[in-house]
Amino acid sequence: MNTLKTFMLLAAMTALFMGLGYLIGGASGAMIAFLVAAAMNFFAYWNSDKIVLRMYSAKRVDETTAPNYVGIVKQLAARANMPVPAIYIIDNPQPNAFATGRNEENAAVAATTGLIRMLSPEELAGVMAHELAHIKNRDTLTMTVTATIAGAISMLANFALFFGGNRNAGGAIGAIALAILAPMAAGLVQMAISRTREYSADRGGAEICGNPMWLASALERIDEAARRGAPNEAAEANPATAHMFIINPLNGQGRDNLFSTHPATANRIAELRKLAEAAGTAQRRPWS
Repeated sequence: MNTLKTFMLLAAMTALFMGLGYLIGGASGAMIAFLVAAAMNFFAYWNSDKIVLRMYSAKRVDETTAPNYVGIVKQLAARANMPVPAIYIIDNPQPNAFATGRNEENAAVAATTGLIRMLSPEELAGVMAHELAHIKNRDTLTMTVTATIAGAISMLANFALFFGGNRNAGGAIGAIALAILAPMAAGLVQMAISRTREYSADRGGAEICGNPMWLASALERIDEAARRGAPNEAAEANPATAHMFIINPLNGQGRDNLFSTHPATANRIAELRKLAEAAGTAQRRPWS
């Protein structure tokens, strides 16, 4: 099902790309945009994870350089019966994390230094279990490819706005309208899919780590820190990647509306508490 959703998403974003190409150069512009989009889709499928990790200057670590963090991820991967992903650290004070990669065999997880310093081992396990759930659900393929194509659509829209567009395709007014609406449409698709998948990954992460309250506690602390902390400059420079993180890196005030990249944190915590009560794990036991 996720493969079909990925195909439909890429098709929709390719159509937006072609529309912008038509606006700039008519039929020939649309054809060029189609060829560029096809090449980008192919490239993004194989390399989008590397692109995102490079955007955030992520450094790969092992048990020698980050023993506790790496040890937790390895134990969680064993519990989830999946290969251990490549493990990265991002030097950033904002507590956050994301997963990337096209499948379980070619996946990576990344956590910020702020997250690792702030959370207890139990809370860190909850967060990383959430990211492993994204990998198991193959959400990471859609999320990383979407980030790459959405960024490209935004850049092409700005190009269309700058040059005024093809007069036969609506002139300057058409250029302005499409330059605004195309990246907005791409963003809406991206955001709606992200919100749904966050709830699913929360449930999957709770199963992997064994206690929903670990993730609930982590989300509460991360959200509070994101609200009062300094902005994530790398995320601000690459807003098309915001949906990949466990908490919106652009701000900590997401709500469940059309323009949110993430569900409201309070709603996610409430769902996790329901899971804990149903499973009889509302009392947090130590990580081991």
